[in-house]
Amino acid sequence: MIDMNATMVAQIINFLLLVAILTKIAYRPILQALEERRTRIEKSLQEAEQERALAAAMKKESQEQVTAARIQARSIIDEAIALGEKSRESIIQKAEADNERLTKEAQAEIQRNYQQALSSLQTEVVILAVAAAEKIIEKNLDPETNARLVRGFIKDFTKKKYGELA
Repeated sequence: MIDMNATMVAQIINFLLLVAILTKIAYRPILQALEERRTRIEKSLQEAEQERALAAAMKKESQEQVTAARIQARSIIDEAIALGEKSRESIIQKAEADNERLTKEAQAEIQRNYQQALSSLQTEVVILAVAAAEKIIEKNLDPETNARLVRGFIKDFTKKKYGELA
């Protein structure tokens, strides 16, 4: 069996004293430090979870903002395209109106030039006819009567030959 002597009793008392001292001095502070550590870890985990939730919310919000920005950009592009089409139509209509106006002006200018050329030609023909008639009849009538006779001749001549020109 176990032989109990004073040394062993002293060792048991020493051991119990050591356990009591360690419990009082070391065990409780260690348990307290472990509890504080556990609390800090739980708090850190809660903060990390909150940060993760905040990050997820921010990510969702940024995705919504990107989507909204894309929609707005598409709207702006569509509006610009529509405005461009409207401007293009306006420019085409203006160009067509300018073209029509210029064509009418050119036709009017051509008509004026035609009338001037016809009048000038008639005047030259009258002068040539009077000169030819003077040489032929060797008799000079007054210039007004000559011009009237030649104009009447030319008018009758053109009506018979070409229809109504003047």
